[in-house]
Amino acid sequence: MGETKPFRLVVNKTSQKPDISGVYLITDQEPNLIERVSIALKGGASTLQYRAKGIGYSERICEGMELKRLTARFGVSFIVNDDVRLARDLDADGVHLGQDDGNIVEARMLLGPDKLIGKSTHNLEEALLAENEGADYIGFGAIYPTKSKLVSCVPGIKGLQSVKGNINIPVVAIGGITSATAADVIDSGANAIAVISSVLSNSKPDIAAAELLLMFNRASAYPRGNVLSVAGSDSGGGAGIQADIKTVSLLGSYAATVLTALTAQNTRGVSAIHGLPPSFVIEQLDTVLADIPIDVIKTGMLHTPAIIGALAERLSERKVYIPMVIDPVMIAKGGATLLEREAIQLFADQLLPMSYLLTPNIPEAERILGRTIRNEGEMEEAAQHLHSMGAANVLIKGGHLSSSTSTDILFDGTRFHYFSSDRIFSSNTHGTGCSYASAIAAFISQGETLLSAVGQAKTFITSAIASARTLGRGHSPINHFMAAQELNKKGSNL
Repeated sequence: MGETKPFRLVVNKTSQKPDISGVYLITDQEPNLIERVSIALKGGASTLQYRAKGIGYSERICEGMELKRLTARFGVSFIVNDDVRLARDLDADGVHLGQDDGNIVEARMLLGPDKLIGKSTHNLEEALLAENEGADYIGFGAIYPTKSKLVSCVPGIKGLQSVKGNINIPVVAIGGITSATAADVIDSGANAIAVISSVLSNSKPDIAAAELLLMFNRASAYPRGNVLSVAGSDSGGGAGIQADIKTVSLLGSYAATVLTALTAQNTRGVSAIHGLPPSFVIEQLDTVLADIPIDVIKTGMLHTPAIIGALAERLSERKVYIPMVIDPVMIAKGGATLLEREAIQLFADQLLPMSYLLTPNIPEAERILGRTIRNEGEMEEAAQHLHSMGAANVLIKGGHLSSSTSTDILFDGTRFHYFSSDRIFSSNTHGTGCSYASAIAAFISQGETLLSAVGQAKTFITSAIASARTLGRGHSPINHFMAAQELNKKGSNL
């Protein structure tokens, strides 16, 4: 008998072009481009368009090759602006053509069928023509006036909606888009948003890119957005990881957890704390992140310097940045210390600078800064100081002041924003800080702007305090369920 040949399965693979969606980053001509782009890609930019101006061809090749290596490392598409020859010589993933910068058919002949070709358009007629000529996607705009390029046509949101409803290829919205306007653009159907200065001119390009990327969750089905809580357990169920899970779930997101400590706790206080080994905390973190696509990390009780150091080290090693809402939990409602004293400086040095949003109450801000905060003016000064220490945004909660209103102050690095409600005189406030920060994290993960997330979370927590029922003989927990119901009635996105 002849030798039996082994069975071989042959799969005919057809090449699939990269998807154009999410944050479409366009380069500028400012110094330290490679470093800034690298940081932005860590934040989640999904496409990079190389726009080389004012340098010779050999310099474009050198710079383009560096950028191409970067995009390959992060697994994102590398597109060359306008120059088909440069795109070919760099073996880029594609080219983006302006209205007067080349022909789609000719570009396809030069680059081949597997490369992406985009076309800038300003109205429905140009968009339809680009699609008929074989464009893989279009750039459309300007949506808003922009400083980077003089534009004579601003079709805006209405133009975007018209185009999106009549073509079948991805639409990249271009022109003047920022974190404040991106939500409206995404709601109007943009598959991607093109940005330059709003990311690359930001002091933290990774955080700026991640903030924009999260807004694409707005179209997802519920549970919308995945939040990972890193915190301690409250056996009484009112605060800690239990409050985080309740809040995130009731507000329509998915909650995953990493436990840092176990507490024997009820409404009257904490009788014992059992801290978990840092190695096991990191094992939980690694296991969750290896499988579940987490959108936002919320931290609460971290307990020891070893846990803080291990957490900061592991998260800084990650290739992609995950926005962090950091609630610097230090003291329990009953007065027990939840963060070891020697951990505060380590927290300020290593973890605080990684925060997208830091949410201290007044006593916590005082302990971090080593000074007294007696009024709203000093709250503003404290927020600025914490921002200068590295926090991208700072929300100082004013519940510990004695005024008739409870005002929280958000500082975004440029402006102060104020969130006020009538003060509710109640001892039923257990879990307020944990739940407030978790609500903000949930809304951010769902694609809300920071201002919207804080505003909705403030409404939620105020209602949760107002509707709280007495449970136990100490500080009773807030009412998560009724607060979520009330927020839904008031017309939130739930």
